Amino acid sequence: MANLRDIKRRIRSVKNTQQITKAMKLVSASKLRKAQEKILNVRPYAVKLMEALQHLAARCNHDMHPLLEDRQGNRTLLLVIASDKGLCGAFNSNILRKTAQVLREKDGDAVSFIAAGRKGRDFLRARKYNIQHEYIGWAKGFDYLKAAEIGDILGELYARNAVDKIYVVYNEFKSVIQQQVVLEQLLPIVPEAMPTKGREAPVSYIYEPDEESILDHLLKRYLTVEVFRAFLESAASEHGARMTAMDNATRNASEMIGGLTLFYNRTRQAYITKELIEVVNGAEALKG
Repeated sequence: MANLRDIKRRIRSVKNTQQITKAMKLVSASKLRKAQEKILNVRPYAVKLMEALQHLAARCNHDMHPLLEDRQGNRTLLLVIASDKGLCGAFNSNILRKTAQVLREKDGDAVSFIAAGRKGRDFLRARKYNIQHEYIGWAKGFDYLKAAEIGDILGELYARNAVDKIYVVYNEFKSVIQQQVVLEQLLPIVPEAMPTKGREAPVSYIYEPDEESILDHLLKRYLTVEVFRAFLESAASEHGARMTAMDNATRNASEMIGGLTLFYNRTRQAYITKELIEVVNGAEALKG
């Protein structure tokens, strides 16, 4: 028969764990509201800027700027955005699974990485992949200036012909319970499909002061904004995933506590019944 003291100790342990998961859920809920507000403010601007650059890339002279050059090489750079901590459901495993899929598809290509987050860094380091830069603890105080720093690194690598394609893998925030893994090509910019006839025929632009300086400004801004958006999406997704995971853990702990309490009461009742039977049998033996 189970020891009542062991059962009570286990119930106490589960209750302590439940308090931790409940606190983590509340913390994530608080951080999620701020992260969600940030991404909802940035997303429309980022989407429109990408549309503008795709529109422009289909109509401008690609020789005017090195970031517009479309190369056919097999040197790929992958920016992988994961988290530093666990306890956030499938948030990190989905990112790492997508990264592994990209590696399988680009088997034979020269793939290098920029790893953001300890979970992604450890995954890549354990497999001896080429990590050019790593950003651990990025979730604390990440701002536009840090995004500009990463964007400058990406632009510099592409401009000096060190890589042929640049991708970013991150979790796009859909809702508290849904995050979607996105593989996005940052460079070269994918131009929009060009209409060939009718009123939607291609048009040319007049640049002021000049095409080169405007493209340089827009392309640098595009890289920074896309990196900024990807990190903000990832931050909101992480808080949403952790909030959902901790809510599930809290409810599971409640169910476990209920089951253990019922088991404790039944075991205690069995002990009492056994003792009563022993008392009755002892009394009967004395009478005899």
